Amino acid sequence: MTSRSKSWLAAIALVWLAGCSNSSGHDHHHETGIDDASGSLGELSCATGEPPPPLGLVSSLPLYWPLDADISDLASGAAQLPWQRQVLSACFTLLALNTLSPEPTAPGGPPPVGALDGLDQLLIVQPRVLTPLDNVALDDWVRQGGEALILLDPLLTGHYDLPLGDPRRPVDTSLVAIPPVVTRWGLQVEFDEPESLEAGTIKTAFGDAELTVEVGSRWKIVDPNAASCDSFADGFGVQCKIGEGRVTLFGDAALFEHREIAGEDFEAIAALLDFAFAD
Repeated sequence: MTSRSKSWLAAIALVWLAGCSNSSGHDHHHETGIDDASGSLGELSCATGEPPPPLGLVSSLPLYWPLDADISDLASGAAQLPWQRQVLSACFTLLALNTLSPEPTAPGGPPPVGALDGLDQLLIVQPRVLTPLDNVALDDWVRQGGEALILLDPLLTGHYDLPLGDPRRPVDTSLVAIPPVVTRWGLQVEFDEPESLEAGTIKTAFGDAELTVEVGSRWKIVDPNAASCDSFADGFGVQCKIGEGRVTLFGDAALFEHREIAGEDFEAIAALLDFAFAD
């Protein structure tokens, strides 16, 4: 394990000590997210003497705000923050993004400011459909030196008590929202739906950690000339050098849905973050 990974684990461990409780059992019939930690952990830094770097976050999952939060609680700051946000805030200053493309400006006005301007690192977890402009902006940003970790899940295993069509409901399958830019990077998704959750649950070694995949998809490198890509985690993950930047893709989002899959001390999340963003 790298020194940066160890420092991330040390900072993330403070989340646990601050009051994060471990869920008992793996119950997919209840909404995952069980912490009673209070306060913001954004002031914690994983690098001594440095403030947490900004991390752009794009996700349809309730990682930043809880699904059941009342608007008044959000406005007052009384809403309980999801455990995922608490963990990520131990190492980063999170910036929730609704778009990746530049915001339009009035004719004759100042040049548009890109949503990714000033960001070096980006986390995309089970996004809603990215627009064509989003795809172009993402590709340009990576080629100019950005680092992105993208998790696309073919079939979420978390339970979300919201009807189909509710705009708050997470995207159940990434197969309808695979960013076209993935093809530009020479990659293709491969998914064989298992007969059951148990049949689709696979544990794979990943450095000093273990990644648990629940009904995930694998990545196939179909054009090795498009980017310099290497598979990892039995093909569920792939990392590509693209221009001056780097993209890490993982075909499952379970470790951001289920607390126990994140690791006892969040080591699975820490290992993936370290792999995607370490210098």
